[in-house]
Amino acid sequence: MMRITAVARGRVQGVGYRYLVTDCARQAGVCGFVKNKPDGSVLMVAEGGQEALDVFLKLVRAPDEPVIRVDDISVSPGEASGEFSGFWVRW
Repeated sequence: MMRITAVARGRVQGVGYRYLVTDCARQAGVCGFVKNKPDGSVLMVAEGGQEALDVFLKLVRAPDEPVIRVDDISVSPGEASGEFSGFWVRW
């Protein structure tokens, strides 16, 4: 099990991106949370197996979404804590 902390930049606030990320997490089978940051970016913390995290990161790029535009996602790996039992939007 691994953990990633990712920050998405682009047109990712006010366009339903956090809810799309939640759906992507459930599809990929990862646990964690997504949260808007004050600078206009979106923070994602996800835990799961390497393959599930790879699928998650591919999906959250949202290539087929007409309103959402992800310009960049920076990813930092880490050790899983096992603290999450699902994937949720945090405020």
